[in-house]
Amino acid sequence: MAKAPSSRFVCQACGAVHRKWSGKCDECGAWNSIVEEAAGSEALPKSVAGGGRRIDFVALSGASAEERRFVSGIGEFDRVAGGGLVPGSATLVGGDPGIGKSTLLLQVTAALAQQGPVAYISGEEAVDQVRMRARRMGLAEAPVQLAAATAVRDIVASLDLPDAPLAAVIDSIQTMFVDTLDSAPGTVAQVRAAAQELIRVAKRRGTALLLVGHVTKEGTIAGPRVLEHMVDTVLYFEGERGHHFRILRAVKNRFGPTDEIGVFEMTDRGLVEVSNPSALFLGDREGNAVSGAAVFAGMEGTRPLLVEIQALVAPTAFGTPRRAVIGWDAARLHMVLAVLEARCGVPLAGRDVYLNVAGGLKVQEPAADLAVAAALLSSLNDCPVPGQTVIFGEIGLSGEVRPVSQMESRLKEAAKLGFGTAIMPRRRQRRERGETEIARREISHLGELVALFETGAGRPARPAAARTGKGAQ
Repeated sequence: MAKAPSSRFVCQACGAVHRKWSGKCDECGAWNSIVEEAAGSEALPKSVAGGGRRIDFVALSGASAEERRFVSGIGEFDRVAGGGLVPGSATLVGGDPGIGKSTLLLQVTAALAQQGPVAYISGEEAVDQVRMRARRMGLAEAPVQLAAATAVRDIVASLDLPDAPLAAVIDSIQTMFVDTLDSAPGTVAQVRAAAQELIRVAKRRGTALLLVGHVTKEGTIAGPRVLEHMVDTVLYFEGERGHHFRILRAVKNRFGPTDEIGVFEMTDRGLVEVSNPSALFLGDREGNAVSGAAVFAGMEGTRPLLVEIQALVAPTAFGTPRRAVIGWDAARLHMVLAVLEARCGVPLAGRDVYLNVAGGLKVQEPAADLAVAAALLSSLNDCPVPGQTVIFGEIGLSGEVRPVSQMESRLKEAAKLGFGTAIMPRRRQRRERGETEIARREISHLGELVALFETGAGRPARPAAARTGKGAQ
């Protein structure tokens, strides 16, 4: 009989198992990610046929208990979670180092502790360090049960009780270890086994489990990909170190909408929720219109959001023009530039193009195409976008401007912030009563937007000293 192998080689990026070590994983292509691990019982599965207990099936139309949630009172967090934490759910929170994951969850646990017992278990900080941070944030008197531990066996024994806490935070899952495995904490086997044990006890006792996850240099959560499938909700905490606000984004939620965001402002006393993020992202706009800036009316989940898109088109000093993008998809910028040149005859091939989403927000929806094109044309012609105007619409490869979803919600948000005009796609249905009273300039082809800036239509008056370049013609 062949002897079972005593070790195996596992890729820490994708979890693929290899017979021997190699520098590159054949499955995901990652370099130096294969680590030798001891082969446990999970490496040699046995047949499970026979001896099982028959399960009972129920009808899909049967009555169920009304869903109950633990509401923290932090509106932005509850919004992203779908209205609060569901008992027995598992939530994974990922983000860059120092972005504020531990700060956010400490504030959430302090708020939930007013409703019942809540546990905060740290595997990265000592108890005194967590207390120091709580004092700085003004949460020293919150009735949170605090502990510093990394052994999953001890944590399960502390949570698997009749009086289990309402919620438990594990900071972080990469520091936890299961003593039945020989691999080091943070490896694929350890992360998978630790998460499985913690999720099992949380669902058995009805505890809302919050797991903090590290991210790789690519921005994805470290550890096996199966970790995101095991949990009920995956939240990403984003933000630029040069900006004072943070964005909590839901990318998976079994109990609420995905792509929902919550906006927070980082202060010396912790995170403060921002109820009107559009005003925050547009707060630094100057009173006088400048060329190369356009306000985009976007949607983040169910929330309309206005953000400024800035562009700079300048003659290049190199053989190959530069294309620099911050906060938007670089491939989509190249597509918009190609459509402008091929379908509208706008000369952009010999110019450097710089694009930035003001405030550090990352825009992902295609509805920003038209606003990006407007910013590019505004900078190229030195012609500001007409004052108090929002722009949205998707651009096709033939130059057509396509309608986007939830246009009325975008217009209502713009009207609420004082914008009076919208450049938007042409709608197929007739206008109905009760729609937002805002002037609408509907276009069906990108050439109509190009003509707007070439003729200077709607151009606001500027000081004589600023009337230079093509915009002064």
